[in-house]
Amino acid sequence: MNGLLKGNFLAAFCPAAIVICLSFQQCYCGRAGEREIFPKDSKFYFDGSISREVLENYLDRSVTAGYFLVPGNPENYLFPYREDDIRMIQNIGAKFVGRSIYRWSEESKLGDPAFLDYAERLIKRMHEFDPEIVFQGCLFEHVSGDVDNLKIPAWVFEAFDLPPEDRNFRVEEMIKRADAGGEILMRSARGGTPMIQNPETQFWFYFLAKSYIDIGCEAFHLGQVEMIGRDDPDKTLYAAFLQKIRDYARTNARRHYILLDGHTPKGGFVKDGISLLDFNSFPLRIKEVEDKPMEGILEVNHSDGIYRKSLGAVSPSGWKAESMPYLVEFDNFGISRNPGVANVSDHFCWGYDEITWFAMQDETCRNRWLWYAFDWLRETDPNGHLQMCVIRMISGPLGEKSFRSYFANTNSVACPVGYSQEETIREIWNTRLK
Repeated sequence: MNGLLKGNFLAAFCPAAIVICLSFQQCYCGRAGEREIFPKDSKFYFDGSISREVLENYLDRSVTAGYFLVPGNPENYLFPYREDDIRMIQNIGAKFVGRSIYRWSEESKLGDPAFLDYAERLIKRMHEFDPEIVFQGCLFEHVSGDVDNLKIPAWVFEAFDLPPEDRNFRVEEMIKRADAGGEILMRSARGGTPMIQNPETQFWFYFLAKSYIDIGCEAFHLGQVEMIGRDDPDKTLYAAFLQKIRDYARTNARRHYILLDGHTPKGGFVKDGISLLDFNSFPLRIKEVEDKPMEGILEVNHSDGIYRKSLGAVSPSGWKAESMPYLVEFDNFGISRNPGVANVSDHFCWGYDEITWFAMQDETCRNRWLWYAFDWLRETDPNGHLQMCVIRMISGPLGEKSFRSYFANTNSVACPVGYSQEETIREIWNTRLK
């Protein structure tokens, strides 16, 4: 089959996409009206599905870059030096940019066309530099009352074969439990955890998924999937909903596929032997060295860590794994009531969440710890991959430099809030990876 005939064959199964393969060396893929070049001999090539090798190549060069795609300004503590963030991500060679866009409250901002327009323009800018970079959005385990101020587009109802309604989202319809005596998970002011069995939750998540795919995202972090799916113990409803997302991605995503992951405290999210996720993810779970103040290590079987516990399954792309690949990340969740005190029975490290603990180390210790963690994980469990943190919120005042966020950027006039792990990340990847 020559290249042109193969392109026509694929196009018959992807009518909304343009797919023309030439000489089997490069593939022109994209959504309707667009055309992008992806070299088929690249170690990051995928289209319609993803091999384990390519997936792990992406996980090897993954970063957490919270809110990278969210509009900001120099006065906003999350985005003071966006241009340097762009330079930094390009400089280190990141291929998977995690948590780049999401809403944790203030959901109604998605109703402003400028919000998603900004993200789409930034994605296109980054793809002009490297078309293979994957950007990840989030479908989290929290929704606030502000979602009541966001209108549901007609296309959400139509996706569920329902007549459109002229109304806004309803938070109370998302967070209600099935036969749980009125209990609401993660209850906050007018909000809580959206439960997957509720149609309103599926409307909300589908709205997010389609919106993010349409601007160029190719991955979703699904947050605490066990919590969201607590009232769907056999995962029937969750599996059907995730398939709806995958079906939309098949004809609308840049490479006709969407990468899904979530926090898996049970070692996976598996139904009938098939993983509903492309890879698992979990916090690092750093253990205090009790006789060495503020020191932390990684250890198998500490707390609920995932090391050597990622379940085997058949992946969504069809390959079988004795242990599914996974990411471990620097989590952020606050400060304990006893900061500076070791307690190996809780999830804090010396009373701080993981990224705050890391930010509190001096620069030399931070750089040394990244080398340690990367090497420890590769030697201890090759199924695991360290997600480097380049932008993430921290807890508590760490001085004027913090802006309540950690930035891996090299500290400079262009980014005086940088913690200077940028070159260490670049060196680790360039020396440890093939």
